[in-house]
Amino acid sequence: MITSPEVEQIEKPSGLLRTALRLKRTQIGLGVLIAMIGLTIVGPIIAPHSQTEFIDMPNSLNIPGALFGTDYLGQDVWSRFLIGGRSILLLSMSATLLGTTVGTFLGLLAALTKNKTDEFIMRIFDVILSFPQILLALLLVSMFNASPILTILAVALSTTPRVGRIIRGAALSVVERDFVQAATALGESRIRILFSEVLPNVTGPLLVEASLRFTYSIATIASLAFLGFAPDPTAANWGTMIQENSAVIVIQPWGAVLPVIAIAVLTIGTGLCSDGLSRVLAGIDRGGKGE
Repeated sequence: MITSPEVEQIEKPSGLLRTALRLKRTQIGLGVLIAMIGLTIVGPIIAPHSQTEFIDMPNSLNIPGALFGTDYLGQDVWSRFLIGGRSILLLSMSATLLGTTVGTFLGLLAALTKNKTDEFIMRIFDVILSFPQILLALLLVSMFNASPILTILAVALSTTPRVGRIIRGAALSVVERDFVQAATALGESRIRILFSEVLPNVTGPLLVEASLRFTYSIATIASLAFLGFAPDPTAANWGTMIQENSAVIVIQPWGAVLPVIAIAVLTIGTGLCSDGLSRVLAGIDRGGKGE
């Protein structure tokens, strides 16, 4: 990799992460995320009942052995809650990873070429961005039978142009630097230049945008499940639980309230991490003593 004094002025990703982790907001957000991820991992193991087991009368609160009562079908709310988080988390992570990877590559390519390829990629992004994220995902999953793969692809498609535009904007100033021009003059391939010279210098904005996209992926996938487009309608899912039990929330609130709280806490944790990274990237709290 070609180096120059200009490269040294750009903070490395490891340095950015270390500085962000000194902030209270990042520490709290990371702690919340670890706790929620741990809950989704061990939840199915410690759940007292299976996700489809009928234990008592529907919408009952005071049931022995059922911490939060039963749902609209008489299934254990606590067990379905413990089991239902894993699918949303896995789908959100997969969609974010896929959308971020494709968006990053296309954004870097557009910034490096700055010709018809750049124009073509940006116009495709404009078309996709003309649809609200949830509407685009809903359109795709409603056209075919909902499945985990289709849900991931639908959310990733709406994520790609948002990541791509951010990375392109960050990379435009990098590709004008001397070390990139030198690599081009030496005949290095575009792929090598993209990943060896440009990508390491835009990882700050990439980390911030990826954490933000993860938040929106959680909300989008939960919304799809709420609207009845879960990959498996019979399986426990936080979004499906809200939809199924919202009609009886006055009688038995926990079937809808528990997943709402979990999704809110998960998005808050991700948001705090994203905010910590963005503050460090923007030069705020650079000393790591802020909140």
